Amino acid sequence: MNASNRRACKWAGDEPLMRRYHDEEWGVPVHDDRRLFEFLTLEGAQAGLSWSTILRKRESYREAFAGFDPARIARFDARRRASLLKNPGIVRNRLKIESTVSNARAFLEVRKEFGTFETYVWRVVNGKPIQNRRRGLHELPARTQESDALSKDLKRRGFRFVGPTIIYAFMQAVGMVNDHEVSCYRHRELAAGGKR
Repeated sequence: MNASNRRACKWAGDEPLMRRYHDEEWGVPVHDDRRLFEFLTLEGAQAGLSWSTILRKRESYREAFAGFDPARIARFDARRRASLLKNPGIVRNRLKIESTVSNARAFLEVRKEFGTFETYVWRVVNGKPIQNRRRGLHELPARTQESDALSKDLKRRGFRFVGPTIIYAFMQAVGMVNDHEVSCYRHRELAAGGKR
C-alpha cells in the first residue's frame, strides 16, 4: 500500500502538494540549520495565508532567498530587498521580506552563541520530539508553553514574525513535536523514530 492510500491526518486532504508535504516532511525531525531557517521563514510568510499557498511558492522562495542561506540573506541590501517586492513568486509583503533579512542576521548571532541554530531550538524540547497523542484537529493547540518560551526568546534576540502560534507551527513542521493524529500512519512511524 503506498502512502497516499494510508490513513493520514485529516488536514492533509486530497490536494497532492499538501498530501506529499504531510507524508514526507511535516513532523520529521529537522536538524540541518539551513532547513530550519527555511521553515522559520516559510512559517512567518504564511501568517494570514494558507499553508498550501506557501507550498506553491516554496521554489520561488528558495530562488529569491538564496537557497535559504542565512549568511547570504543577511547581506541583502536595500536594492535587493526592494526587488523582492516585485517578485510575484513570493508573498510581496514588505514586513515579511524585511523580517527574513533581519532574521537571517539574528540567526547568525544565535549560531555564534550556540554553535548551531539546531542546538538552540532543540533545547526547548530537550533534544527529542515531544510525542503527542492527538485524535484530531480539535485537540491541536495553537501554542504551548514550549512555543511561548521559544517565541519570547527569539523576539528578545531580534527575530520577527515569530509569535507563539507561528513558532508552534514551526515546531510541528520540523518535528520538535509529533502532532500527527494517532490514527495517522505517520504518527506511528515518527513515534518509532522513523524519518520516512
